[in-house]
Amino acid sequence: MIQAITVAPSADGWTVKSDAIDDELFFISGASAEAAARDLAARIARMGAEVEIEIFLRDGALAGRFAYPRG
Repeated sequence: MIQAITVAPSADGWTVKSDAIDDELFFISGASAEAAARDLAARIARMGAEVEIEIFLRDGALAGRFAYPRG
């Protein structure tokens, strides 16, 4: 099963959400949120799961999708 991580805008910044973490993470900048999502994805992948990050823009459009294979 693929672990999904989502980076999306919120009212005051950006959030990182995933079933792999209990609460969503909040960041002031989108760059910080994306970096945290990539770090989380790398850790999950090292534990043996496939991971996919989806990053959304403020207008709701999908800005990018990144896959991390197991290992």
